[in-house]
Amino acid sequence: MNTTALPTTIPEYLEQLRAALRGADPAMIQDALYDAEEYLRAELAEQPGKSEAEVIASVAGSYGAPEEVADIYRDTEVTVTRALRPPAPPKRQSTLGRFFGVVADPHTYGALFYMLLSLATGIFYFTWVVTGASLSGGLLILIVGIPLLLLFLASVRLLSLVEGRMVEVLLGERMPRRPLYTQRDKPWMTRITELFTDARTWTAMLYMLLMLPLGILYFTLVVTLLSVSLAFVAAPLSLLLPHYFDVTFFHWSLTEQAPWLLPLVSIVGILMLFATLHLARGVGKIHGQFAKLLLVRNPVV
Repeated sequence: MNTTALPTTIPEYLEQLRAALRGADPAMIQDALYDAEEYLRAELAEQPGKSEAEVIASVAGSYGAPEEVADIYRDTEVTVTRALRPPAPPKRQSTLGRFFGVVADPHTYGALFYMLLSLATGIFYFTWVVTGASLSGGLLILIVGIPLLLLFLASVRLLSLVEGRMVEVLLGERMPRRPLYTQRDKPWMTRITELFTDARTWTAMLYMLLMLPLGILYFTLVVTLLSVSLAFVAAPLSLLLPHYFDVTFFHWSLTEQAPWLLPLVSIVGILMLFATLHLARGVGKIHGQFAKLLLVRNPVV
């Protein structure tokens, strides 16, 4: 039975909800806080003659007390995660089975695509942050500079939400599905101040700057390793197409001087290809955690 007193203000409701969700995924907490405030603010706007305490009391039966909402979100998170999770590849006991089984893991291909896409997104993020920061900072001496700076910081938050969706879809890391929540009853100057003092505004900018070198690294690794491994796999074709395809190491043509080595080169290429898939999946897991660290607000803040 719930013995906690029902909150009398929306900020107090959100704090109790945050406390009830302590230990849950930070991205899920951010979504729950945003949804709760959206609902309570909408109810308050529809009932202008009532106080926040009266509105909270009236919706407690339909929306729920903070502890009840927290339980609902935990249960829903489990249900949605199971529904959206791609079919798990069959577990293999042998070392060879685990090594070659990476080809059946959907997250492998999501990570590969993300690493290829990261070059384009990295260039865009870096250009956006550098251009926006320099332009808005340079115009601060003019009146137009302040709204331009605020618009730029808001765009960084929006882009971080978009990036989070790509990370969740392609890498499988739970990311926010709602924007950062703010208490909308605060004065505009307070909310503007919080935009500057919120650490996630600046860590999101740092993430976007780092995506350029990371994108170059990811793209180069994937393209180089896949190209070399696939070329090795296709090495025996040089016997059938000697005038169009030749395997040469340090000016030494295997096709002409050591054709018996071509099957061995092909086997090396197959092993290298599967090792590349393992590398991509590992990079995807690490980058997902890195994105959550910089793009998701700490639930205790």
